[in-house]
Amino acid sequence: MTHWFKAVLLYLLPHHALSRIVQWGARCRHFPLQKSITRWFIRHYKVDMSEALQPDPVAYPDFNSFFTRALRPEARPIVQGSGQISCPADSAISQLGDIQVAHIFQAKGHTYSLVELLGGSEERAQPFLGGRFATTYLSPGDYHRVHMPLSGRLIEMTYIPGRLFSVAPDYTESVPRLFARNERVVCVFQTEAGPMAVILVGAIFVGSIETVWAGEITPPRAKDIKVTRYTAGDDVIKLERGEEMGRFNMGGSTIIVLFGPARVKWQSGLGPEMRVQFGQLFGSVERTAI
Repeated sequence: MTHWFKAVLLYLLPHHALSRIVQWGARCRHFPLQKSITRWFIRHYKVDMSEALQPDPVAYPDFNSFFTRALRPEARPIVQGSGQISCPADSAISQLGDIQVAHIFQAKGHTYSLVELLGGSEERAQPFLGGRFATTYLSPGDYHRVHMPLSGRLIEMTYIPGRLFSVAPDYTESVPRLFARNERVVCVFQTEAGPMAVILVGAIFVGSIETVWAGEITPPRAKDIKVTRYTAGDDVIKLERGEEMGRFNMGGSTIIVLFGPARVKWQSGLGPEMRVQFGQLFGSVERTAI
Protein backbone atom coordinates (compact mmCIF):
# COMPACT_ATOMS: atom_id res chain seq x y z
CA MET A 1 0.00 0.00 0.00
CA THR A 2 1.57 3.30 -1.06
CA HIS A 3 1.81 6.31 1.21
CA TRP A 4 -0.54 8.16 -1.14
CA PHE A 5 -3.22 5.46 -0.94
CA LYS A 6 -3.04 5.35 2.85
CA ALA A 7 -3.36 9.13 2.94
CA VAL A 8 -6.50 8.99 0.77
CA LEU A 9 -8.07 6.40 3.07
CA LEU A 10 -7.21 8.51 6.11
CA TYR A 11 -8.73 11.59 4.48
CA LEU A 12 -12.08 9.79 4.13
CA LEU A 13 -12.27 8.73 7.78
CA PRO A 14 -14.42 10.66 10.30
CA HIS A 15 -11.40 11.88 12.28
CA HIS A 16 -13.16 13.56 15.18
CA ALA A 17 -15.83 10.90 15.65
CA LEU A 18 -13.23 8.12 15.82
CA SER A 19 -11.11 10.16 18.21
CA ARG A 20 -14.10 10.72 20.53
CA ILE A 21 -14.74 6.95 20.64
CA VAL A 22 -11.11 6.22 21.47
CA GLN A 23 -11.12 8.97 24.08
CA TRP A 24 -14.15 7.46 25.80
CA GLY A 25 -12.61 3.98 25.78
CA ALA A 26 -9.26 5.23 27.11
CA ARG A 27 -10.96 6.91 30.08
CA CYS A 28 -13.42 4.14 30.89
CA ARG A 29 -12.63 2.76 34.35
CA HIS A 30 -14.70 -0.39 34.00
CA PHE A 31 -13.35 -1.69 30.71
CA PRO A 32 -12.66 -5.42 31.29
CA LEU A 33 -9.60 -5.65 29.02
CA GLN A 34 -7.93 -2.44 30.20
CA LYS A 35 -5.12 -4.10 32.17
CA SER A 36 -4.43 -6.60 29.36
CA ILE A 37 -4.32 -3.79 26.78
CA THR A 38 -1.96 -1.78 28.98
CA ARG A 39 0.43 -4.74 29.34
CA TRP A 40 0.31 -5.39 25.57
CA PHE A 41 0.99 -1.70 24.89
CA ILE A 42 4.04 -1.75 27.19
CA ARG A 43 5.44 -4.83 25.42
CA HIS A 44 4.63 -3.66 21.90
CA TYR A 45 6.07 -0.15 22.28
CA LYS A 46 8.86 -1.20 24.68
CA VAL A 47 7.79 1.31 27.35
CA ASP A 48 10.33 1.51 30.18
CA MET A 49 8.12 1.52 33.27
CA SER A 50 11.14 1.87 35.57
CA GLU A 51 11.15 5.56 34.55
CA ALA A 52 7.54 6.09 35.58
CA LEU A 53 6.63 7.71 38.89
CA GLN A 54 4.16 4.83 39.28
CA PRO A 55 5.92 1.78 37.76
CA ASP A 56 3.05 -0.66 38.35
CA PRO A 57 0.83 -0.70 35.22
CA VAL A 58 -2.05 -2.22 37.17
CA ALA A 59 -2.19 0.79 39.49
CA TYR A 60 -3.53 3.14 36.80
CA PRO A 61 -7.34 3.50 36.99
CA ASP A 62 -7.77 3.77 33.20
CA PHE A 63 -5.66 3.58 30.05
CA ASN A 64 -5.36 7.34 29.61
CA SER A 65 -3.96 7.70 33.12
CA PHE A 66 -1.23 5.25 32.12
CA PHE A 67 -0.74 6.96 28.76
CA THR A 68 -0.18 10.38 30.39
CA ARG A 69 1.86 8.92 33.26
CA ALA A 70 4.36 11.11 35.10
CA LEU A 71 8.07 10.30 35.11
CA ARG A 72 10.37 10.17 38.11
CA PRO A 73 12.11 13.58 38.39
CA GLU A 74 15.56 12.00 38.18
CA ALA A 75 14.64 10.13 34.97
CA ARG A 76 15.00 13.30 32.87
CA PRO A 77 17.66 15.75 34.10
CA ILE A 78 16.92 19.25 32.79
CA VAL A 79 19.71 21.41 31.37
CA GLN A 80 20.76 24.09 33.82
CA GLY A 81 23.17 26.34 31.92
CA SER A 82 22.39 29.99 31.24
CA GLY A 83 20.70 30.41 27.87
CA GLN A 84 20.37 26.67 27.27
CA ILE A 85 17.17 25.42 25.59
CA SER A 86 15.61 22.23 26.93
CA CYS A 87 14.03 19.65 24.64
CA PRO A 88 10.25 19.90 25.17
CA ALA A 89 9.35 16.18 24.98
CA ASP A 90 10.45 12.60 24.47
CA SER A 91 10.13 12.43 20.70
CA ALA A 92 11.83 12.07 17.33
CA ILE A 93 12.92 15.13 15.39
CA SER A 94 10.91 15.53 12.20
CA GLN A 95 12.60 18.67 10.90
CA LEU A 96 14.40 21.70 12.27
CA GLY A 97 16.01 24.74 10.71
CA ASP A 98 15.21 28.18 9.37
CA ILE A 99 11.80 29.59 8.47
CA GLN A 100 12.24 30.38 4.78
CA VAL A 101 10.19 33.21 3.23
CA ALA A 102 7.40 32.68 5.78
CA HIS A 103 7.28 28.93 5.05
CA ILE A 104 8.28 25.93 7.18
CA PHE A 105 9.65 22.70 5.76
CA GLN A 106 7.40 19.70 6.49
CA ALA A 107 8.86 16.74 4.55
CA LYS A 108 9.86 15.73 1.04
CA GLY A 109 8.50 18.38 -1.31
CA HIS A 110 6.09 19.81 1.27
CA THR A 111 6.12 23.13 3.09
CA TYR A 112 3.38 25.06 4.87
CA SER A 113 2.75 28.71 5.57
CA LEU A 114 3.78 30.19 8.92
CA VAL A 115 0.75 32.50 8.80
CA GLU A 116 -1.61 29.57 8.14
CA LEU A 117 -0.02 27.55 10.94
CA LEU A 118 -0.67 30.41 13.36
CA GLY A 119 -4.34 30.74 12.46
CA GLY A 120 -4.13 33.18 9.55
CA SER A 121 -2.80 36.08 11.64
CA GLU A 122 0.06 38.00 10.03
CA GLU A 123 0.47 39.92 13.28
CA ARG A 124 0.96 36.68 15.22
CA ALA A 125 3.42 35.41 12.60
CA GLN A 126 5.49 38.61 12.33
CA PRO A 127 7.91 37.98 15.26
CA PHE A 128 8.86 34.59 13.78
CA LEU A 129 9.49 35.57 10.15
CA GLY A 130 13.02 34.53 9.23
CA GLY A 131 13.39 32.77 12.56
CA ARG A 132 13.95 29.14 13.45
CA PHE A 133 11.65 26.17 13.96
CA ALA A 134 11.86 22.63 15.33
CA THR A 135 9.23 19.94 14.77
CA THR A 136 9.23 16.77 16.86
CA TYR A 137 6.98 13.72 16.63
CA LEU A 138 5.70 11.85 19.69
CA SER A 139 4.99 8.22 18.87
CA PRO A 140 2.29 6.32 20.82
CA GLY A 141 4.89 4.74 23.12
CA ASP A 142 6.48 8.02 24.16
CA TYR A 143 5.98 10.00 27.36
CA HIS A 144 3.19 12.42 26.40
CA ARG A 145 3.66 15.45 28.59
CA VAL A 146 5.10 18.63 27.07
CA HIS A 147 7.59 20.84 28.91
CA MET A 148 8.92 24.38 28.56
CA PRO A 149 12.04 24.80 26.39
CA LEU A 150 12.81 28.11 28.15
CA SER A 151 11.35 29.94 31.13
CA GLY A 152 8.68 32.34 29.98
CA ARG A 153 5.54 34.36 30.63
CA LEU A 154 2.41 33.31 28.76
CA ILE A 155 1.18 36.02 26.40
CA GLU A 156 -1.45 34.30 24.28
CA MET A 157 -3.10 30.94 23.64
CA THR A 158 -4.90 30.29 20.35
CA TYR A 159 -7.10 27.29 19.62
CA ILE A 160 -7.32 26.56 15.87
CA PRO A 161 -9.87 23.98 14.65
CA GLY A 162 -8.98 21.53 11.92
CA ARG A 163 -8.72 17.94 10.78
CA LEU A 164 -6.99 15.14 12.69
CA PHE A 165 -4.74 13.51 10.10
CA SER A 166 -2.15 11.10 11.44
CA VAL A 167 1.17 12.86 11.98
CA ALA A 168 3.28 9.72 11.58
CA PRO A 169 6.18 10.13 9.12
CA ASP A 170 4.37 8.35 6.24
CA TYR A 171 1.63 10.96 6.33
CA THR A 172 3.82 14.04 6.71
CA GLU A 173 5.42 12.96 3.44
CA SER A 174 2.10 12.54 1.62
CA VAL A 175 -0.44 15.02 3.08
CA PRO A 176 0.29 18.61 1.94
CA ARG A 177 0.33 21.31 4.67
CA LEU A 178 -0.58 18.69 7.26
CA PHE A 179 0.43 20.66 10.37
CA ALA A 180 -1.40 23.75 9.15
CA ARG A 181 -4.57 21.70 8.57
CA ASN A 182 -4.76 19.72 11.82
CA GLU A 183 -6.41 20.96 14.98
CA ARG A 184 -3.84 22.69 17.19
CA VAL A 185 -3.18 24.93 20.17
CA VAL A 186 -0.63 27.74 19.78
CA CYS A 187 0.96 28.98 23.01
CA VAL A 188 3.11 32.12 22.79
CA PHE A 189 5.48 33.04 25.62
CA GLN A 190 7.82 35.97 26.24
CA THR A 191 11.29 34.58 27.06
CA GLU A 192 14.89 35.70 27.29
CA ALA A 193 15.08 34.92 23.56
CA GLY A 194 12.05 37.05 22.77
CA PRO A 195 8.72 35.51 21.69
CA MET A 196 8.59 31.69 21.69
CA ALA A 197 5.68 29.70 20.28
CA VAL A 198 5.03 26.13 21.39
CA ILE A 199 2.40 24.55 19.16
CA LEU A 200 0.61 21.36 20.19
CA VAL A 201 -0.70 19.65 17.04
CA GLY A 202 -3.49 17.10 17.42
CA ALA A 203 -3.81 13.91 15.37
CA ILE A 204 -6.26 11.08 14.84
CA PHE A 205 -7.00 9.38 18.17
CA VAL A 206 -5.43 12.40 19.92
CA GLY A 207 -8.80 13.94 20.61
CA SER A 208 -7.68 15.90 23.64
CA ILE A 209 -5.03 18.57 24.17
CA GLU A 210 -4.52 20.06 27.64
CA THR A 211 -2.50 22.89 29.13
CA VAL A 212 -1.65 23.23 32.81
CA TRP A 213 -3.26 26.68 33.08
CA ALA A 214 -6.49 26.08 31.14
CA GLY A 215 -7.10 22.34 31.44
CA GLU A 216 -8.63 20.48 28.51
CA ILE A 217 -8.80 22.72 25.42
CA THR A 218 -10.29 20.18 23.03
CA PRO A 219 -12.78 18.50 23.03
CA PRO A 220 -15.31 19.91 22.58
CA ARG A 221 -14.44 20.75 19.01
CA ALA A 222 -15.08 24.37 18.06
CA LYS A 223 -15.78 25.77 14.61
CA ASP A 224 -13.94 29.06 15.07
CA ILE A 225 -10.49 30.16 16.14
CA LYS A 226 -10.44 31.16 19.81
CA VAL A 227 -7.79 33.55 21.12
CA THR A 228 -7.10 34.07 24.83
CA ARG A 229 -4.65 36.84 25.77
CA TYR A 230 -2.86 37.00 29.11
CA THR A 231 -1.73 40.35 30.48
CA ALA A 232 0.88 40.96 33.15
CA GLY A 233 -0.76 41.30 36.54
CA ASP A 234 -1.68 39.39 39.67
CA ASP A 235 -2.77 36.39 37.61
CA VAL A 236 0.31 36.33 35.36
CA ILE A 237 1.24 32.83 34.20
CA LYS A 238 4.97 32.11 34.33
CA LEU A 239 6.50 28.70 33.74
CA GLU A 240 10.12 27.71 34.32
CA ARG A 241 12.34 25.87 31.86
CA GLY A 242 11.52 22.16 32.06
CA GLU A 243 8.19 22.72 33.81
CA GLU A 244 5.18 20.87 32.40
CA MET A 245 3.02 23.08 30.16
CA GLY A 246 0.62 20.60 28.59
CA ARG A 247 -0.08 17.08 27.44
CA PHE A 248 -1.64 14.95 24.73
CA ASN A 249 -4.28 12.43 25.75
CA MET A 250 -3.98 9.18 23.81
CA GLY A 251 -2.15 8.56 20.50
CA GLY A 252 0.94 10.09 18.92
CA SER A 253 1.25 13.74 18.02
CA THR A 254 3.55 16.66 17.18
CA ILE A 255 5.13 19.71 18.79
CA ILE A 256 6.40 22.69 16.79
CA VAL A 257 8.63 25.27 18.51
CA LEU A 258 9.23 28.70 16.92
CA PHE A 259 11.70 31.48 17.72
CA GLY A 260 12.39 34.79 16.00
CA PRO A 261 15.35 35.63 13.74
CA ALA A 262 18.86 35.57 15.26
CA ARG A 263 17.42 34.48 18.60
CA VAL A 264 18.50 30.86 19.02
CA LYS A 265 20.65 28.19 17.45
CA TRP A 266 19.86 24.48 17.61
CA GLN A 267 22.35 22.11 19.17
CA SER A 268 24.96 20.85 16.71
CA GLY A 269 24.33 17.30 15.51
CA LEU A 270 20.54 17.32 15.79
CA GLY A 271 18.70 16.22 12.66
CA PRO A 272 15.65 14.44 11.23
CA GLU A 273 14.69 11.06 12.74
CA MET A 274 17.00 11.53 15.74
CA ARG A 275 15.51 10.47 19.06
CA VAL A 276 15.53 13.11 21.79
CA GLN A 277 14.36 13.22 25.40
CA PHE A 278 12.65 15.88 27.42
CA GLY A 279 15.18 17.94 29.36
CA GLN A 280 18.23 17.33 27.18
CA LEU A 281 20.16 20.19 25.58
CA PHE A 282 18.25 21.21 22.45
CA GLY A 283 19.86 24.53 21.61
CA SER A 284 20.99 27.84 23.04
CA VAL A 285 20.01 31.49 23.04
CA GLU A 286 22.13 33.64 20.74
CA ARG A 287 24.26 36.13 22.69
CA THR A 288 22.72 39.08 20.87
CA ALA A 289 19.27 37.95 22.12
CA ILE A 290 20.22 38.02 25.80
